[in-house]
Amino acid sequence: MVRPVSNEASHSGNDLLLLGSYAEQMPDIAARFRERGAVGVVVADASALERVERGYGAFAHRKATSKLAKLVLEACSRELGPQDLVAMGEGSNDEIVVLLLGSSDHANLHAERLPALCEKLREAIAKNGAQVTYPYIREPLDVPVGYSIALYHPGLREERQVRVAVDRARADAQLDQRVAVRARDRRFLDLLLGEDVTILYEPIVSVETREVLGYEALVRGPWDSDLHSPGALFQRAEETGLLFELDCLCRRVALRSARGLEPGRKLFLNCLPTAIHDPAFRGDVLRRTLEDLRLRPSDVVFEISEKESIANFSIFREARDYYGELGFQIALDDTGVAYGSLEAVMELSPNFIKVDMSLVRGVDTDPAREELLRALHAVASKIDAAIIAEGIETADELAAIARLGIPYGQGYLFGRPAPLRRNH
Repeated sequence: MVRPVSNEASHSGNDLLLLGSYAEQMPDIAARFRERGAVGVVVADASALERVERGYGAFAHRKATSKLAKLVLEACSRELGPQDLVAMGEGSNDEIVVLLLGSSDHANLHAERLPALCEKLREAIAKNGAQVTYPYIREPLDVPVGYSIALYHPGLREERQVRVAVDRARADAQLDQRVAVRARDRRFLDLLLGEDVTILYEPIVSVETREVLGYEALVRGPWDSDLHSPGALFQRAEETGLLFELDCLCRRVALRSARGLEPGRKLFLNCLPTAIHDPAFRGDVLRRTLEDLRLRPSDVVFEISEKESIANFSIFREARDYYGELGFQIALDDTGVAYGSLEAVMELSPNFIKVDMSLVRGVDTDPAREELLRALHAVASKIDAAIIAEGIETADELAAIARLGIPYGQGYLFGRPAPLRRNH
């Protein structure tokens, strides 16, 4: 198998495996194409790697491309013969091209070998693709794979015929991607319209007395699907332009599932600042909903992410003031994740400040985290807000939180998310 490979040592001492372009091998490709009468082409479209280059630079892009090339080579190694070729695309195209040049059975090449090789590559990318962009991007890499075949035409230049076949394989990959996206979008819409989500409730407790202050409502998608996690759900909602609709659904189901909440316990509801525009979540409609569920406005705390609120302080204040007048309370969630945390706290004056677990985890052994929490607690005291430390998992972390005087905590140490026990 022809593998045009060069090893380039990076400044960090790691070797990069760089495949040459198939254009560099065009004379050999043309000769074999004439001899065999056909060329099969498989393209792994890695245009998604542009995101790595724009975010982290050319070296990170080369490193990710190298990982993808190795992944393709390993997946194809048993399927390719000595005349076949694995190479990069031409010019600025981010793609890995596989050229099958050794087959005389054109029908088998088209009907069996090419589809099987495509499927093998898709499986390998689905299984190991996340490693390609790590540590730059942690989501799975979207690399569609397509194929085509060119039958030799003696009246046309071989180079043109090969390039047309590569273009067709790339177009096939992109079509396959669009079909997959359409199917994903339809599955998400089915989930949304069928209200196929589950709400679990995680306790928030007093650090001093261990008494339960309330429960945070956490959404989960279908257990056996790729939309089970909240992150996957909301990412898909954003991709499909249905973020507001998913947010409305989560609030609706969370309230419905909290019917009969124990008296004196608060329900913490995650929502976007744009919840204020939901007709079902305003004025008399909202009051009637709460009455039907035996809840009062003072029982409900709206959690709005710091990341979302910092993007538009004015919308957050509008939501805070509107719901505050109705008797609801506001929590600023994910505090400490985005830059300007102290600014957000001072600008927005929430009732509760939920400190992200990234600041809480290991606070018992990290003086820097301890000082950050101390500062947030001091600011909270000035604006009459209460700190809730998220992600507490060990007794030592809890002891450190208690020493700082932080009143409330949340995390697996107190209990994992579970269905709510109703008080009928």
